[in-house]
Amino acid sequence: MNNLAYYLSMFLREYLPCERGASQHTCEAYAYTFQLLLCFAAQLSKTQPSKLTLEYLDVSLIIAFLNHLEKKRRNSSRTRNARLAAIKAFFRFLEYRIPSCLDQARRIRVIPMKKVDEKLVNYLTRQEMQALLNAPDLRTYSGIRDRAMLYLTYAAGLRVSELVGLRLDQLTLNSVPVIHVYGKGRRERVIPLWRETAAALRAWIKVRSKTTMVLEVFLNSQDNPMTRSGFEYILSKHVEVAKIKQSSLAKKRVSPHILRHTCAMHTLQATHDIRKVSLWLGHADIKSTEVYLRADPSEKLEALIAGNPLSLRRGKFKAPDKLLAMLKSKS
Repeated sequence: MNNLAYYLSMFLREYLPCERGASQHTCEAYAYTFQLLLCFAAQLSKTQPSKLTLEYLDVSLIIAFLNHLEKKRRNSSRTRNARLAAIKAFFRFLEYRIPSCLDQARRIRVIPMKKVDEKLVNYLTRQEMQALLNAPDLRTYSGIRDRAMLYLTYAAGLRVSELVGLRLDQLTLNSVPVIHVYGKGRRERVIPLWRETAAALRAWIKVRSKTTMVLEVFLNSQDNPMTRSGFEYILSKHVEVAKIKQSSLAKKRVSPHILRHTCAMHTLQATHDIRKVSLWLGHADIKSTEVYLRADPSEKLEALIAGNPLSLRRGKFKAPDKLLAMLKSKS
């Protein structure tokens, strides 16, 4: 029997961050997956999670866990697939370290991902985005910070992890303002800033606390680095204010990632070049950017206008004889 706790600790603390270079967010997401899995397994086996063995995590248990996520926790298919991906990654890690679990790992790795609906991305119109940017009160310290965060997230198409992890040494606010972003998959990109975005950042840097030794650009009320949940709260607060001016926002769920989608859609509508959108967002594969083409009607309208519809031959409609119709219905 192999010690599950030992190998799981090695996977989360050494393999993911050191060997694979996974981000802190990825490590936390994987750790939460195994927290759910081990609690589920311990409940079934009526034992403590620390006493579980590696052999107990067989295919039947993993499938039961995935069903539990969907039926009991009401998780979506995407969440189910993300949890399964973390479990498969762990067993790939084990294949090279425990030869006796090769068959067990092979069986788990062939558990299929569930197909998900490819829905259109949600995004804000220019009027809705402008109402959101105007929501913070610029007469306050927090209002200056909040507008800088909202403007930068939208204009640069940042992921929330990229926003809260942005450091002062990644900003260049001279005559050609740019930010240096360390994105998903450890990919770097340099993004030029609009004049308005740079102005909002300069205003925040001017009032930002000079006493703190924190290197992150955006701070919370305790002068600690802004967190993901902190930005989500700030965004939801300003969305409520923006709804007063732009009532259409009431029908939309606005999350931090919606601002990234909004940046992508507005960039696509302005440039009509999906390659530029992909570079701006830092996508590893342009296939990830194609989702915005499906949501943009202007691209399809151009194809409609460019094509010449075939002509249809005009015909004459002749009403059926009522007597014959009655006779046919009785036959």
